[in-house]
Amino acid sequence: MVSARTFEAIGTRCEVLAESEATVDQVLAIAGDRVQALDQAVSRFRTDSELSSLPHGSWQPISPLLAEVLAAALRTARLTDGLVDPTVGQAVIALGYDTDFEAVRARGPAQPPARRQVVPGAHRILLDRDGRQVLIPHHITVDVGASAKAWAADWIARACARQLNAGVLVNLGGDLAIAGRAPVAGWRIAIDDGTTPANEQPVVTLRWGGMATSSTRRRAWRSGERRVHHIIDPRTGDSATDRWQAATVTAASCELANAASAAAVVLGPEAPQWLARRGLPARLMSASGIPVFVGSWPDDETHLKRRSA
Repeated sequence: MVSARTFEAIGTRCEVLAESEATVDQVLAIAGDRVQALDQAVSRFRTDSELSSLPHGSWQPISPLLAEVLAAALRTARLTDGLVDPTVGQAVIALGYDTDFEAVRARGPAQPPARRQVVPGAHRILLDRDGRQVLIPHHITVDVGASAKAWAADWIARACARQLNAGVLVNLGGDLAIAGRAPVAGWRIAIDDGTTPANEQPVVTLRWGGMATSSTRRRAWRSGERRVHHIIDPRTGDSATDRWQAATVTAASCELANAASAAAVVLGPEAPQWLARRGLPARLMSASGIPVFVGSWPDDETHLKRRSA
C-alpha cells in the first residue's frame, strides 16, 4: 500500500510517497537531507547560502551541488530559448519579492520600481561544470527558483529509487518526479493549480517521468496599484501576462516539465503551439477559468470519472 509523508521546507509544502511505511520513512530522511542541502547551496533569501556568498566578477570554485543546480538553470534557459532565465533576480527584487514570500505577503503592497529591469540573459553566466567553477558578472543577481526545485525532485527521486530499490514519487511544491517501479494502478495525482477547489481538482495517472505546475496565483502580491507575480518575462523584465492562471505539463523529467510549464506562462497565447511542437501534453487554465488541453492530455471530465471510479 502506498504511504505518504509531508514536510515544510524551502518555503513550500513537500511530499514523498513510496510503496510501504518502512520505505517512505527512508525516502523522507533522504529527501529532508537533500532539500536542506539545496537550501544551503542556492537560497537567495539566506545570506549564508553558497550562491548568495559567491563573489562576482571572477572565476570562483563552487560545490558539486551548486555546479549541478546552475547547470540545470542554464539548461532550462537553453531549452526555452531564454523564456525562463536565471538572471531575472534583480527584476523579481525590484517588484518586491526580496525575502521569503510569507514576509512579502504580510507587509502589504511593495513600492513599485522606478523603471523595469533589463534581464541580462543566461549567456552572461560562465559555468565550468566539470571544473566546478563559475563566473557571474557584477550587477547580476542569479535566481534559480524557476529550475532548482524541479531538478531537486528528479535528483531525490532517482537517489531514493537507486538506494532503496523502490518506487517513489517526490513532490516539491508542485514539482513532481517519479522513479523506480510504479504501483500497479500507477501514481494518481490531483492537479492543484491554485484555481480549483480541492474536491474538484482533476486527477491524472502517471507511471514515470515528471509533472510540474506553474501558477500566477500562488506567489502573487501588489506592487503599487498592480498585482504582480513571480514568473518573470525576461523580454520585459516584468511579471508575465495573465493569459494563463496556471500551466501543468508532463514530460520525461520534472526538470523538463517545469521548464515547459514556466515557459508556457511567459508565452501566453503562443503556448499551446509551442508545447505541441515539442510533444508535451499540457493543461492550461485560462484567466477566465476555462481549461485548454494540449496533445494527449485528457479532458477534465475524464479525470473526474477516473477519480470517482
